[in-house]
Amino acid sequence: MSSRLHGLIALVVLLVSVATLVLLGGSDTDSTSPVAVPANSESARADSTRPEFPQGDAVPAILVVTRPDGAALSPADLAATDAARARVLAAGDADGAPPVVVSQDGQSAVATIPLRGELSGFALNDAVTSLRAAAADGLPSDLRTEVTGGPAFGADIANSFSGANITLLAVTAAVVALLLIITYRSPVLWLVPLLVIALADRVGSVIGAAIATGVGTTPDGSTSGITSVLVFGAGTNYALLLISRYREELGRESDHRAALATARRHAGPAIIASNATVVLALLTLLLASSPSTRSLGVQAAAGLVVAAVFVLLVLPPALALFGKRLFWPFVPEVGAEPLTTTGFWHRIADGVARRPGQVAGVSIAALALLCTGLIGTPIGLSQTEQFRVQAESVTGYQTLAAHFPSGLTDPTRVVAATASDDAIRQAIVSTPGVVSAQPSGQSPSGLTQWSVVLDAAPGSDEAFDTIDSLRASVHDVDGEALVGGSDASARDARASAERDLRVVVPAILVVVLVVLYVLLRAALAPLVLVAVTVLSALAALGLGGWVSVHAFGFPALDNTTPLYAFLFLVALGVDYTIFLVTRAREETPEHGTRDGIVRAVSATGAVITSAGIVLAAVFCVLGVLPLIVLTQIGIIVGLGILLDTFVVRTVIIPALFTLIGPRIWWPALRPDR
Repeated sequence: MSSRLHGLIALVVLLVSVATLVLLGGSDTDSTSPVAVPANSESARADSTRPEFPQGDAVPAILVVTRPDGAALSPADLAATDAARARVLAAGDADGAPPVVVSQDGQSAVATIPLRGELSGFALNDAVTSLRAAAADGLPSDLRTEVTGGPAFGADIANSFSGANITLLAVTAAVVALLLIITYRSPVLWLVPLLVIALADRVGSVIGAAIATGVGTTPDGSTSGITSVLVFGAGTNYALLLISRYREELGRESDHRAALATARRHAGPAIIASNATVVLALLTLLLASSPSTRSLGVQAAAGLVVAAVFVLLVLPPALALFGKRLFWPFVPEVGAEPLTTTGFWHRIADGVARRPGQVAGVSIAALALLCTGLIGTPIGLSQTEQFRVQAESVTGYQTLAAHFPSGLTDPTRVVAATASDDAIRQAIVSTPGVVSAQPSGQSPSGLTQWSVVLDAAPGSDEAFDTIDSLRASVHDVDGEALVGGSDASARDARASAERDLRVVVPAILVVVLVVLYVLLRAALAPLVLVAVTVLSALAALGLGGWVSVHAFGFPALDNTTPLYAFLFLVALGVDYTIFLVTRAREETPEHGTRDGIVRAVSATGAVITSAGIVLAAVFCVLGVLPLIVLTQIGIIVGLGILLDTFVVRTVIIPALFTLIGPRIWWPALRPDR
């Protein structure tokens, strides 16, 4: 294919990209809160019945009033609280709210403020912000107000993503730029791949969100952030592989266009194979039940396809446009010593090949030791533990819990047939852990809604046990009865995450195995590579889980952290495996298994190390977002990629290939060939 045709194709891709950004760039999905509860879960079905009941289309925000000095509220304070309630009701355009309730210790008062249930994203944040402003307006200086409850939590999550993805993009671009400058040692070369990948990120984000919405999933701020990290990280890896091979070919070929064509011919299959692996692994998330998890699969897969298209179709013409000058001041010259037989990575690989048994044994034992970090690592964050930064919804909830019985202001909902009211009441109040139950409305369709107060702390294991017992009790009376509310939603979210882990992890491993079998056409190599990658992923989860809980002080891993981390570690780890083994397969027929893997490590060591450091750094950038789950994913995946880069790809795989010998490639390559 001529360079002119390549340039024309790149121009078409750019024009289509600009049109895509113009037509689809107005999405506000970045402001949407994550949805962890499946639509068919019992809590979601219970929530869907709200409109059938009086004021059922409203969700309660809670105004909490206290004195900063902890003293009891005076009659004047209670009058000021009533005035604040009136202002908040006016700001929320709400009516029919219950009166102010004072705690038994007299130190706190609460008012329930109904808000429209359809509010979400920045609209919900604006509504809650107006409530908070109205509550504080004219309040005596010796009183403190806080707005909490379900809408406040949703608003604070939406607000945490306000501008956060722009910050994420800026920090990611800065990190990638710095690492590219260090890698290429050129003041100009880094600009070309960075600009190409930055455009790919914007296009991939827009296309991914549109596809995710089109197939019925729910893209949100967290999935958008993770997608950007993946596109930047994987796109930079693809660019590093292509440019590294381009530099290598310039040592053999004086014509930069011919060298670039050779580089694309050799690096292209590895890029396509690694991209296909990650994309197919991401699409296994469609087997998940959590809406946000399913959305991430579609959105990130689309983004990575766009990244590969830009690197393979736009980046080469951009490099060809400037020629060798891009590498200044270290311009490659014909006749330079090949990477396959010289340099630091050649010495490392040769040393590993001399003592493969010892090296493999010690390295595998070290990874197994790291896996023990999984033992005793708690999993499951409550609603108040989601934020890494202070949020008023959390502090208000803590104030509420300090002065009112657990569950009083956020009761569990039971919806059952009105004909069974007496039996349902008996079933509810006889359930261990239930404090009280009151009917809170009837629907025209013959349903009664019950407001149930639990004794356990919200979001605790005890609350989940009570929810399970309550469901069993009411289902014995009415098989169609539904138990919902915050605790029930959290219980269903945890069950969904556990189910998704059991279903998606095997699917990821099957996908990776199939891709490696198609790529290598060998019986043993894919099994060895996947086994080592899984061991590395578990080691990273063990190390990262320990660091998250014991070093960073997070109370637990989020429910979704193990699945996301395992997916990225396996899929992206296999990325580097493909870079390495495709080069080893290229070198083996001429040089044999031992020297073939040594030469492959020598040739790819620098690029895999650079790519690994870039990808690890980019994942760590997730820490700029305020949700603990994203910080945890960044920690675990960042550590895991470094383990992959410096231990698995550099040490364990070369040692195992050397130990096993030519059998590793059978039947694709045989000793007699």
